[in-house]
Amino acid sequence: MTETDPRASFGARLRSAVADRGNLCVGIDPHPALLEAWGLGVGPAGVAEFSRRALEAFGDLVPAIKPQVAFFEEHGSAGIAVLEEVLSSITTAGALSVADAKRGDIGSTMAGYARAWLADGSPLACDALTVSPYLGVGSLDAAFDAAASTGRGLFVLARTSNPEAGGLQGAVGTDGTVAQSVVDEIGRRNTGAFPDEVGSFGVVVGATVADPPVLERLRGPVLMPGVGEQGGTLADVRRIAGPALPATLVNVSRHVLRAGPDVGAMRAVVTDLSGQFSFADAP
Repeated sequence: MTETDPRASFGARLRSAVADRGNLCVGIDPHPALLEAWGLGVGPAGVAEFSRRALEAFGDLVPAIKPQVAFFEEHGSAGIAVLEEVLSSITTAGALSVADAKRGDIGSTMAGYARAWLADGSPLACDALTVSPYLGVGSLDAAFDAAASTGRGLFVLARTSNPEAGGLQGAVGTDGTVAQSVVDEIGRRNTGAFPDEVGSFGVVVGATVADPPVLERLRGPVLMPGVGEQGGTLADVRRIAGPALPATLVNVSRHVLRAGPDVGAMRAVVTDLSGQFSFADAP
C-alpha cells in the first residue's frame, strides 16, 4: 500500500487507500448468531476470536473496515476492550477504521462523544465515526470540530435503507427532502473546512433506497451499506453515488462474514467483491 502521511486529512487518506485497494468496506459484526455459527462463545472471548479471524481474512485487502460498535458494547467493559484492540489492529493492517456507533447528542454530551472517538490518544480513536444528525446537523458541531482538528472523518446519516426511515428522511421541506438538506449541509462544511482537497465529512446513503439524495455537491466520501444480502447491486451503487462514486465506500458485512469461520473462504469472497467495487478511475 502506498505510504500515506498520517497527518493528512481523512479525505486525503481515504483517497489514497481507495486508489490502492478499491472501494470495498467490510464490516466486523460479531452478532450473536454469527458467533454461534462460527462455533464461538457468545462473549468477549468469542468476539475477540471472531474479530481476529476477520482481520486475518481481509485486513490487508480493503481500504476501510467498519466495526459495528453495538456488538462489542453489549459485552460491557470487556467487549469495549476488544473493540479498542480491533481499532488498533485495523491501523496495523493498513486499513482505515470506521467506527459504526451512530452517535448524536447536544452540547457537552456530544463533545464527550467527540473526545471518546475522535481525540488523539483516546483508546477508542478511529479514523472515522458514524453520527446521526437528527437532532439537527448543528448539534454535531463538536464532532465536526474534533474531526477537522485531528485529521479524522465523519459519516453523517442522510438516507438510510431501513423501512422506518422514509417518512422522516424523505419528508419534503422548503429546501427539498430532509436527507437532501443533510447532504447539502455536509457539502457546505466540506467546502469551508477543506477548500483545497477532498472533504473528510461524508454521508451514509443506503444502496437500496429508491429516493436517494443528489450527491453532486458533496465533495466528500459516501458510506453505502445495503449491498449483498440486503439486495443492493453494483448498478444501484452507480445509480445512487453518481459523481461521488470514486469516494464511495461500498459496505458489505454479512455476505462476507457468513463465509466464515474459514479465513480462506472469507478472503476469497472479499477478493471477488473488491474486483467488482473498484471506482478510483471512474469519471
